[in-house]
Amino acid sequence: MAEKSKGSLWRSIQDIRRDELPMALLMFFYFFLVITSFWILKPIKKGLFIEYYETSGFDLFAWHLDASQAELIAKVMNMVIAFIAVTVFTLLARKLRRQQLTCVFSGFFIASFLAYSLILDKPGDWTVWSFYFFGDLFSTVMVATFFAFLNDSVSPGAAKRLYGLIGLGGTAGGAFGSMVVAGFVDTLSKAEWLWLCSLVAAVIIVLAMAAARKLPMRQEEQASDPEPETKKGSEGNPALEGAKLALRSRYLLSVAAIVGLYEMVSTIMDFQFTSTIIYYLDGEAIGAQFARVFMITNFVAMGVQLFLTSLVMTRFGVGTALLVLPCAALLGSTGFMIAPILLIGSALNTCDNGFSYSVNQSAKEVLYVPTTRDEKYKAKAFIDMFVQRFAKALAVGLSLIITLAFTGFESLRWLSLVTIVILVLWILAVRYVGGQFRSVNEVAEEENEAGPEVEKVR
Repeated sequence: MAEKSKGSLWRSIQDIRRDELPMALLMFFYFFLVITSFWILKPIKKGLFIEYYETSGFDLFAWHLDASQAELIAKVMNMVIAFIAVTVFTLLARKLRRQQLTCVFSGFFIASFLAYSLILDKPGDWTVWSFYFFGDLFSTVMVATFFAFLNDSVSPGAAKRLYGLIGLGGTAGGAFGSMVVAGFVDTLSKAEWLWLCSLVAAVIIVLAMAAARKLPMRQEEQASDPEPETKKGSEGNPALEGAKLALRSRYLLSVAAIVGLYEMVSTIMDFQFTSTIIYYLDGEAIGAQFARVFMITNFVAMGVQLFLTSLVMTRFGVGTALLVLPCAALLGSTGFMIAPILLIGSALNTCDNGFSYSVNQSAKEVLYVPTTRDEKYKAKAFIDMFVQRFAKALAVGLSLIITLAFTGFESLRWLSLVTIVILVLWILAVRYVGGQFRSVNEVAEEENEAGPEVEKVR
């Protein structure tokens, strides 16, 4: 009886069919390695940037910016990098299958890791800025490539069962990567970290090829044959294809709103988090605190993903799962506005990324499953790369205006008023898209059982 009870409990947390397990495990490790690399790169690129400008600051025309303000400028400039990434991704998605996209991008990052390993230990301005952009580009492209592969390989019903386990690969990778960096940050040089990332990227290629072989033959054939929409779109501007697809669908516009509003909140909270650490700490203690907070955040994310994500999505629905993050962010922002101390400032990162990289990411990605291949690759790339960076730029502008107009650390608490307003809009958008997904998912599951392809979401 006890064993049966334990089995029922586990099935309520992770409900996966036996025939789905091989593919799920391969995608689990694929995502694990992508996020492990990301969390190795994140404290290195962020710490390098902040430490480089901590003492001297950064001069932009007539303004003298501190390190955290200079990082906001870098985040704005990332919008240009994202626009280029969308164009390249769209061009390649026209011609390549799922696993081929992974191979091409992984090969590019392997070459880049090796190149930066030669210059990163003695950085200059160009190296610091370009590596910051490169770190963001890695996460943007590799995560988009992974989820395009995944979303194009499962049905809506399977997604709710599988994304808990597969998403756990990402949160486990984050916990593992941040823990490794925190434990060996003073032992390995930056070049050695990048050599490690090169090896990981090579393994990702192997996993993607193996996962492609596990797909049913019907799905693999569909991946190699462009849809009529793809053939028509291939004659247009690759930078705008995804935007056109998103603008034609109210459903995708709602998803874009969720992504954009989240990015605005996340950027402001990250600025508050970074500024708090710089205000209370100095020198190497800054990098150590970043690594420590990132490790705690990723263990929280892993716990949420393991015990809550699949349970919430299967029992209460995707819409409910999408409400978890804005509610956590609302709690953190309110706390920081009341008491902007080191503990609460550091907790902003956990309130954001602890739920963003777990339940929110899995639920958000499920929203793309009942869409067409073009929408999964091109519209999703536009939303996740360009819309995300554009929203980040808006948040950067708000942060700079407030902190330049009201100098002093105390002014940072009032940015939480901005995030609270955005969070209200975000919650309204979630309620709308949750209802839309529920009705679309019911139709999609009926059509999937009948055999034909799921119709495009409108």
